[in-house]
Amino acid sequence: MIEHRPFKSLGGANHGWLDAKHHFSFASYHDSARMGWGRLRVWNDDHIEAGAGFPPHPHENMEIITYVRKGAITHRDNLGNHGRTEAGDVQVMSAGTGITHSEFNLENEATELFQIWILPSSRGHAPSWGTRPFPKDGREGKFVTLASGFAEDAEALKIHAEARLSGGTLKKGERITYDLTPERHAYLVPATGKVSVNGLTLNERDGAAITGETSITIEALEDAELVLVDAA
Repeated sequence: MIEHRPFKSLGGANHGWLDAKHHFSFASYHDSARMGWGRLRVWNDDHIEAGAGFPPHPHENMEIITYVRKGAITHRDNLGNHGRTEAGDVQVMSAGTGITHSEFNLENEATELFQIWILPSSRGHAPSWGTRPFPKDGREGKFVTLASGFAEDAEALKIHAEARLSGGTLKKGERITYDLTPERHAYLVPATGKVSVNGLTLNERDGAAITGETSITIEALEDAELVLVDAA
């Protein structure tokens, strides 16, 4: 089963400095049919104006992944972590027993990012934060695992969840197949470009909620950048 969730159907809120679209219920947006997808709880598509951002606030027992699409985001937290994550790269914050952080766009242009929350497999982990570059030329024609809760994904950022976040790029006309087990829940968003997923057309920033499938074949109808979560 693949459910198409067009970008224009997403909930959201425009706060001036932040224009956010929500693939799932979040904050003041509530849709009882979109409360999450397996362990995937939040997928926000955020546009943050230059010089603006989220002031310090707390989280606990959540795996929070930020995939930067344009510009950069600067992180600070009460553990002493401080870092900047650029477009195409990923940061992971494991909130665990509790962490307070801020996220600001200190660039001279707007920042666009996906904010992705995944429920941990167990509660009470020590909080942590990390970021690393994943050059896009290493993802051409394939998926690369960017964050993972599986030990075999040694090069990926670690999360405390039975889930993977992967990124990839396809040139127009290229195809890629991703294997699944039917009981898992995958969610795919083209960050850029248009693709076909098992024959279903997705436009840029549309979502596809996938379960009950043994594999998906993605064909690029335009040059495309893909982001995929594969969760329990």
